[in-house]
Amino acid sequence: MSEINRRRFLDRTGKSSLGFAAGATILANPRSVRATPANDRLVLAMIGVGGGRGHSLAMGFLDRDDCEIGTICDVNRQLHEPRAEAYAARQRGKRPKCVQDFREMLTDAAVDAVVIATPPHWHALATILCCRAGKDVYCEKPQSHNVWEGRQAVEAARKYDRIVQIGTQNRSAPYNHAAKRYLEEGKLGRVHLCRVFEQCYEADFQWGPDSAPPGTLDWEMWNGPAPERKYNQAIHTQWRQLWDYGGGQMAYQGIHQLDLARWLCGVDYPSSVYCSGGRFHTQGAAETPDTQLAVFEFPQMLMTYEQTVYTPYMLRSDDGIRNGDIFPYWPQNATRIELFGDQGMMVVGRMGGGWQVYVRPKNREPVVKDQMYGRYPDPDHKANFVQTVKSRQRPNADIEEGHRSMLLVHYANISCRLSGRKLRIDPQTEQILDDSEAMALFRREYRQPWVIEETV
Repeated sequence: MSEINRRRFLDRTGKSSLGFAAGATILANPRSVRATPANDRLVLAMIGVGGGRGHSLAMGFLDRDDCEIGTICDVNRQLHEPRAEAYAARQRGKRPKCVQDFREMLTDAAVDAVVIATPPHWHALATILCCRAGKDVYCEKPQSHNVWEGRQAVEAARKYDRIVQIGTQNRSAPYNHAAKRYLEEGKLGRVHLCRVFEQCYEADFQWGPDSAPPGTLDWEMWNGPAPERKYNQAIHTQWRQLWDYGGGQMAYQGIHQLDLARWLCGVDYPSSVYCSGGRFHTQGAAETPDTQLAVFEFPQMLMTYEQTVYTPYMLRSDDGIRNGDIFPYWPQNATRIELFGDQGMMVVGRMGGGWQVYVRPKNREPVVKDQMYGRYPDPDHKANFVQTVKSRQRPNADIEEGHRSMLLVHYANISCRLSGRKLRIDPQTEQILDDSEAMALFRREYRQPWVIEETV
């Protein structure tokens, strides 16, 4: 990464330009005329403020004295005024600009960084375009829709020397860093098995009729890189369960647990992956599995992922590691990670859940219990992003780490869609070996003008 004066943000530099078949020509990576002192406010653009997460992120950044929102980018004009009014009230009456097409924001030298909170089929392309324009990025998970575009986004971040933080806030939780140190010090012994659990409730749905989109919504842009289709109201609420837009519960929430587990275990690429699952609980219009079990084989250990999306009663696991009563907008989500070492067992809870270690499983007496239970690490993650934008050091959840964790999701979903076929992985290329059918799901076909190019 570039060394910069700690009192200033890195200037934006570059020479290339980016044209769109349908839309404005955007100057890529323009040189900023603004040098922001480190004690001044970081000016953010928000891409996607309609969902609960985007608005929550905006309000969270505005809780800080060193951030302000300069631009609201949302394809639904109906959201512009209420969001602008809410944000202005938090930043001394200063109203952000409002645009439907976020590309209009890319040439605004006043914008230092961008927060991407769209559905995931837009994450990689939006990240690439923002990096080209010289903007640092906070991108919500999941980092990508497929393997290929995930790597392209990493390449863009590196090529344009941008800070890109993925919204897997577990990596900024102090209690998780304490757990990581405990493992690195060898106190659990050698860990050969890690079990990841995702237990929650996600209702199935039935398709309603296609219709004209609301007059305030740019449906063509919302659909973006996904295959062309007519507007249907169900897509707005159920995109997580449709392969064209998301990767099911494993991509939407399971990625939090998988990323934390991979980080704690210190593993990168699996040598093989296989996954079985399907729609066993209900048979509606949802495409992604409600029940899923994946096995990731690493050279030194196994990791498993078990998912049920019809278990709203799993608010507390019997090991005392709570989760559901902490997570404010997903109260019916219970998760945990179990690490089995030859000297003990560690149980880790997400979203403020803390961790415990047991050496006597029969009477379940904990020998270590983290005392920082209950601290939701979202503020810590935002603080880390702001700090690294100024310091130019890699953030806690750097895009490369986000991509490697998303590979587990993508490989597992590919295996599941191919009836549990075992996939062998080449860690050098990230490709699936000797399986053309699996490689057909490695990337998607993009449609103009929402294309991720071979050269970012």
